[in-house]
Amino acid sequence: MKQKLLFFLGLFLFINLTFSQGSTEYTGGYKVKFNDDGSKYLRIIAWGQFWAQYNNNVTATTEQLSLSVRRARILTFTQLNKNFLILTHFGLNSLNGNNTSPIGAGERSQLFFHDFWGEWKITNSLSAGAGLHYWNGISRLNNQSTLNMLTLDNNRQSWATIGLSDQFARHIGVYAKGKIGRLQYRLALNEAGSSTLDNRDPVAEAVTVYGGRRILGSRDAGKVIQGYFDYNFLDQESNFLPYKVGSYLGSKQVFNVGAGFFNHKNGVVEANGQGSDVNIFAIDAFYDAPTGNKNAAITAYAVYQNNDYGTDYNFSAYSTGNMIYTHVGYLISGDKSKTRFQPYLSYQNRTIDAINDNASRFGIGANVLLTGHHSKLTFEYANSKVGSASSNGVLTIQAMIYL
Repeated sequence: MKQKLLFFLGLFLFINLTFSQGSTEYTGGYKVKFNDDGSKYLRIIAWGQFWAQYNNNVTATTEQLSLSVRRARILTFTQLNKNFLILTHFGLNSLNGNNTSPIGAGERSQLFFHDFWGEWKITNSLSAGAGLHYWNGISRLNNQSTLNMLTLDNNRQSWATIGLSDQFARHIGVYAKGKIGRLQYRLALNEAGSSTLDNRDPVAEAVTVYGGRRILGSRDAGKVIQGYFDYNFLDQESNFLPYKVGSYLGSKQVFNVGAGFFNHKNGVVEANGQGSDVNIFAIDAFYDAPTGNKNAAITAYAVYQNNDYGTDYNFSAYSTGNMIYTHVGYLISGDKSKTRFQPYLSYQNRTIDAINDNASRFGIGANVLLTGHHSKLTFEYANSKVGSASSNGVLTIQAMIYL
């Protein structure tokens, strides 16, 4: 097993040494212009993330080294004028040897729409849209782009409703978004999904279950409301698309403070068969700026999140309680046209009311930026623990290409 791990480490280092040239930043995607000035266009973006993961804490019949396609995505958006836009985003996630399909079809087929929405500009400070969308509430990380994360992946509990009320962090609904001075906002009224990961029976199993719409019906538990507001103290970020940047690699000087919420009336059903509201609230801060050294930069983020999924809710990655999460990274100074390094640390601690104990996760890693975020390698070791259970350490190597 150690020989396999060393093989993959060597392979990725070989790639690093071979392809160490190239600029670090450019506007992503391929733009098809429909007129001379480019105001009518179609933009196409594609990216893939490929994992090699070593986990020593597995069963006797499970291989410790696993290979997978973490994400394979294609995103397109079109404007025929500045007053409306249509966006399409489809792909797959976490494709591995246990969930591939024999002929790429059937129940195991993973290709699906992540986003599909239309948007209309109402005023310079207000746009509205409808469809399967990602204009989420709660926090910056609940609106995180997967193209430019600082860490290997997003903090899992920040995607606080994924698979419970939505389809992979997206809801079908209507939204409004815009800017008022330096304040950016996004608000949405959405349909809650009736098909969720949590298919337990609350009364029979005497537990709180996130299945309000499925059990109580759409009239009592069919809608969710969410929003996020952030104030841009320094450079203003774009809110043309909902996807929040994880690290600007020193190209901007950003300091934002934000707050957001999520409310699902009767979203959960408690052990007595009665509905209870889901309420999630967060405040966060994001800082990303060059440091003054040659092309060096710092990225830092922190969030406090209060999760109320009902009395003693505890299912998979979700639980009623509080969470503190932070990460910080430093882009080492160097020539932008060559390979650059960005080490980082992350830490999460959350309370779990159901077990009257805490869970924690510590990560240490580094990005090897071959061509900025467009071609990079990420190495991360993460150690996690829930309550009194023994800790679990996982080493992951990711290769990413973003066009």
